[in-house]
Amino acid sequence: MQFVIAHASALSPAATQALSGLALPNLERLLARLSPVAPAAEDLGDELSLSAPHERALAQAWGWPVADGLLPLATLSARADGLAAEGEGWGLISPTHWHLGTEQVSLANPAELDLDEATARALFDVLRPLFEEDGWRLHWGAPTRWYVQHPQLASLPTASLDRVIGRNVDWWLNDHPAARQIRRLQAEVQMLLYTHPLNDEREARGQLPVNSFWLSGTGPALPPPATDAVTLDDRLRGPVLADDWAAWAEAWQALDATRIPELLARLDQGQPLRLTLCGERHVRHWAPQPQPWWRRLLPRARPHAAALLQDL
Repeated sequence: MQFVIAHASALSPAATQALSGLALPNLERLLARLSPVAPAAEDLGDELSLSAPHERALAQAWGWPVADGLLPLATLSARADGLAAEGEGWGLISPTHWHLGTEQVSLANPAELDLDEATARALFDVLRPLFEEDGWRLHWGAPTRWYVQHPQLASLPTASLDRVIGRNVDWWLNDHPAARQIRRLQAEVQMLLYTHPLNDEREARGQLPVNSFWLSGTGPALPPPATDAVTLDDRLRGPVLADDWAAWAEAWQALDATRIPELLARLDQGQPLRLTLCGERHVRHWAPQPQPWWRRLLPRARPHAAALLQDL
């Protein structure tokens, strides 16, 4: 079993402060019984990669080639939403609100839109002709999950939503020929929705207007993963994307009090385990390693969780 923890740390000063006061005794007990996997298996990235570290970890666990921005997660999501997502060229379309600030345009979390199905379907129907005029087939999945199909999406790298939420969208746009077409579609969507009555109604209710979209999850057709081989725990995601570090610390403590003891019990039972921690940049793995008999007699120093997580 491989257990992947997403958003285990972040680089902001507020995250560092929250981490410095975080007590994770069970994680420290678990790490004391595991050993770091050889450096060759580490995934050392940076905070500007298109694919989030936990997405790269999942792709590696599934046996997919890890190409930045080309992990076809939209296909998996579409299938989970009941679509027959076959062949190449699928992407996830997230209806979003782009906030125009004094120095940048940032993307709000789609979850903050509180889109009900009736409004989302009306917006979907309004925007579908813009996509289909250019040969992009739009499919409904859920209020904040729409899908687009086009052969160019198999080779178009795109940034994960987890990378872009709350940040300057300009950092995550590239010059791929198909990306230029997507940017044109984004501009057309913005113009169409700027004065649309649905947004007038939303703003009258104090809700954010839906004024653009984000494309993610693109990549080549790859075999379905053996999902029973890896477990993703993403309970830390919401607080990180909301920049709520008190809630993030609480979620970490809940994880330490519930799931981490289950992993310790697996070790006690002699079951296989691989722990994968994913921060904002890196992916690192720990697993039981054979030890000579004499080393097993020595006490093992308990690692300091906060220092270890900060290095992710």
